[in-house]
This record gives sequence, C-alpha cells and structure tokens, in this order.
Amino acid sequence: MAHISRRTLARAALSALATPAPVPGAPGGSGAPAGGGSAPAVRSAAAAPGPYHPPRAAAEMRGVWLATVANRDWPSRPGLPADRQRAELIAHLDRAVRHRLNTVILQVRPAADALWPSPYEPWSEWLTGTQGRHPGWDPLGTAVREAHARGLQLHAWFNPYRVANHTDPTRLAASHPAREHPDWVVPYGGRLYYDPGRPEVRDFVRRAMLDAVARYPVDAVHFDDYFYPYPVAGQTFDDDASYDRHGGAFPSRAAWRRHNIDTLVRETAAGIRRVRPGTRFGISPFGVWRNAATDPRGSETRAGVQTYDDLYADTRTWVREHWIDYVVPQLYWHIGHPDADYAALAAWWSEVAEGTATHLYLGEALYKAGAADQPSAWQDPVELSRHLTLAARYPRVRGHVFFAARDLAADPAGAMARVVADHYRGPARPPR
Repeated sequence: MAHISRRTLARAALSALATPAPVPGAPGGSGAPAGGGSAPAVRSAAAAPGPYHPPRAAAEMRGVWLATVANRDWPSRPGLPADRQRAELIAHLDRAVRHRLNTVILQVRPAADALWPSPYEPWSEWLTGTQGRHPGWDPLGTAVREAHARGLQLHAWFNPYRVANHTDPTRLAASHPAREHPDWVVPYGGRLYYDPGRPEVRDFVRRAMLDAVARYPVDAVHFDDYFYPYPVAGQTFDDDASYDRHGGAFPSRAAWRRHNIDTLVRETAAGIRRVRPGTRFGISPFGVWRNAATDPRGSETRAGVQTYDDLYADTRTWVREHWIDYVVPQLYWHIGHPDADYAALAAWWSEVAEGTATHLYLGEALYKAGAADQPSAWQDPVELSRHLTLAARYPRVRGHVFFAARDLAADPAGAMARVVADHYRGPARPPR
C-alpha cells in the first residue's frame, strides 16, 4: 500500500470535520450533571443526540486532571477544615463518575511538597496555607480509597523539579530539603527549581515520589510537562556548577540535559516496577516534540516551544522505546490552528505510537471552551467533541484526558456536556 504522509492524514481528517452535520439544539448553559441510576446522564440543552462513537476496544481512557498547585482545582482555598476539604475532593470524584469518566489524575506533589505524610518533604501549603502544617487527614490515602470505591482509577501526579512559585527560600518550611541543601536549587523565571543535573537531586526526588507508591495502591504515577523549566526571555538557567562536574562526556549542554531527564524517566520506571509491580507510569508532555522545520521527524507545526530543544525532554524516544506505559500529549489547540493544528498533532502522535507498547491518550483543553480570551473556535461548544470524533480515526488513540476538574464542574459553554452526549453515553473501563 502506498505511504500516506502525516500531513495528508491530518488534512483529510480536518476536511471531514470542517463542515459537520448540524445537530439541532447544540448545548449551551452550564451542562451541569444530574443524578439517577448507576450511570447517571449529564444534562444538556441539546434537543437531539449527536453521533455516538463507541469505544474501539474494550477499554478507553476517560480522565480528568485535578490540580492542587495554587488551589487551581482543589481545595477551593487553603485552610479549609479537614471535613470540608474531604467533601470537596469527594465531590470531584462523584462528578467524574456522573460524566462517565474512569480516571482522576490527582496532583499530589505540586511543588516539592506532599499531600500525604511524607518523610521526605513537608505537607503542601495548598492544604492549610502553611507549608509543613498537618492538615488533619490523609488526602492521598482518602483519594485512592474513595476513587476505587467508585470504580475510578487514581493516578498520582507529581511535578519532579518545581520547588516554589517564588524565589525566596526563607518562605519554605524550615525543614524543607531545599533549605538544607541550597546548592540543589536554581532560581529562574521568578520560581525555584531543583537542578536536574545533580545526581543527588535526581535520587532524592525519585525516592520522595516512590514513597507515595510504596504507601498507597495508586494505579499510576503521572508526570506533567515540567522538566527543565519553560524558557524565559533574557534569563539563563544557571546549572554551570553541575555541568562542569557531570557534563564533560557529552557533546553539548543540551545533550547532557536531555540525558539527565532521560535518566530520571528510566530510573523512575524501574523504581515503580520494584516498589509496586503493575503500577503504570505515564507522562503528559507539551504537545510538540519538534517542528518539522527543525527535524524532518517532527510535526507539521510552527510552535514556539519544542520539548526536545527547550525543556530537554525527548518525549518521542520515551514512547518509541517504551520507557513509559502511556503518554498524554497536551494538544491544547483547536482544529485548524495555524501554528499547531490539533488535527496534524493527533496524526503525528498516532504515528509515533504506532508499533509500540506505549498507550496514547490525548490531552484536551477543556479550560479553553467558552473562555472569553480564547479564539472563536473555542466559543463553539462542539469544538471539543470534534476532537474526539477526529481522534476516533486513529486506532492508536486510546482515550482522552481533560484539563481540568474545575472546568468540568463549571462547563460554561456546555462543551463537556456535548462530549458526554456524543461520545460517553455508556461507561467504559480504563485501560490496564
């Protein structure tokens, strides 16, 4: 059979979706879920059902990220009583069930801190308002237990190297490892980061994260897109000391940095297998590995950030070599975006995953749907549903994860209600 390029596949998919059949009464309003039965429906203003695309396999990922950094999704504010925090958490889990999702990805180490009683790092300030103060309960333990009771998977989401969203070490808890080891820390872009180039840092963050895996039967370990930090104009990430000590065998600083991140990924995967066999390992990188103009193996995009070159994360290799069990590229653009077309990226990632044992799920920008500061494409409540329709053309795409839980609750444009009506009419078990 003649080879069909990624660009041709993407254009064909985009053309097929450019003029979708009209659906009477497209949803508007909040799209708030309603109860009833073992798999309650989600109310929608739609007067008639949209096209239903049943899962291609017996299982598909239907996930939602639940962010805790800066109280983005949960808790609603720091300092709430323990029973109120617990009630809010359970409400998020119940909402996931009502929307027929099957996985919650809970951020449990947002910034070198912990949402469980860690012997390595302090309690997160996003719980009590004071880093290191015991919240009076065990959020991660409760989340795992309550998620499993509802038939949900609970993936523990860790940020490996972010220390703080400020540059003042004295604001950290007195016992914080970053204060005990100031040489581990690099200020950059108004934040503090651990230096990925130090083997002792890599060993520490790995042990800190695996402590949660040893304590709780989490279904997966999940990293987000922060490895080396996103570039900030006019600033340099000062890792000269660690590069001078450890980078001599590499042809460039960039190659050394990629080696550092590759090593973290491989060592974390091995640690998970050792501590709790059967627990999966997934990563949700920024959606562009490299532009085709930079590398012919790259995507037909013109993104300003490329993970390989700017975050030193060789995400393509992680998938191709099966260093991770699943990947969730953050495809936070609309179909037809001039610089990063969702259709082109879905085709590219599908090709990357082809022939590998790494599962591919696509990260969806639910937070953009109906937002006033977003392009007109995101004002259409059907845009997100079109993403799932397009992705169904690629057998390697095994599901979707939505950012994020607060937006699942609000759903101002009714975009998530439309997704449920069009694609999630029945439950689906999560991939294993």
